[in-house]
Amino acid sequence: MASVSPLSQSQPLLEKPQFSVLNKFQSQFFSIPFSSFTQSCNLSLKKSRMVVVSATTAAEKSNKRYPGEAKGFVEEMRFVAMKLHTKDQAKEGEKEPVDQPLAKWEPSVEGYLKFLVDSKLVYDTLERIVEKAPFPEYAEFRNTGLERSEVLAKDLEWFRQQGHAIPEPSTPGVTYASYLEELSEKDPQAFICHFYNTYFAHSAGGRMIGKKVAEKVLDKKELEFYKWDGDLSQLLQNVRDKLNKVAENWTREEKNHCLEETEKSFKFSGAILRLIFS
Repeated sequence: MASVSPLSQSQPLLEKPQFSVLNKFQSQFFSIPFSSFTQSCNLSLKKSRMVVVSATTAAEKSNKRYPGEAKGFVEEMRFVAMKLHTKDQAKEGEKEPVDQPLAKWEPSVEGYLKFLVDSKLVYDTLERIVEKAPFPEYAEFRNTGLERSEVLAKDLEWFRQQGHAIPEPSTPGVTYASYLEELSEKDPQAFICHFYNTYFAHSAGGRMIGKKVAEKVLDKKELEFYKWDGDLSQLLQNVRDKLNKVAENWTREEKNHCLEETEKSFKFSGAILRLIFS
């Protein structure tokens, strides 16, 4: 039977060969400066706090409510568009006026014809795009009852019969139509922004402008451009519902991208509108 040698009382435990690993660990541990150990703990705590703050910020962003969001995305688009009006155009307007007030406009038939021709080119483009539908959601906006291309063709024919020469599309209309074509192939959210603003603006402020111009240069004749078959308010509501439905599939970032395109839409349409008094 093997014998077990007793441990010597006089030899420290950790000096025994079988405990050399523990002895090495002890020397390594106690060789770490205490300040470094404290800094490491503080850094870990700081990182933990940063993670908590970051998560809280992300949660706050996800819970942020955008103006009009509770009523649907169309209301968000309307809110942004209204802010781009002047105070005399809309109570929510925030822009400073850069042109004369509508009441002081001095339109001409020639300028009005330029406006109608360029407007027709834009509506032709929009309606051709939704018919072609490079993105499936565009097909939702076919045959809405808001289409303006055919009625504009009738108005231009009336002017021709009155002896007026119909001009070719000018730079503002050609530039906008080209931009819409390009945009529709790669950026559906931005394209939908232009679609909404073009049709809805015409149904509101556009009608008021048409009435003022008709009073000054057309002996108050109402053009077909400002008439719709059926109840206009219901036609608009139908399109609002479709727009809200399409936007339900967008991320918040995609919705914001759509809203950010509003100012560009105003810039293009404004250039065409100014043709009236060119």
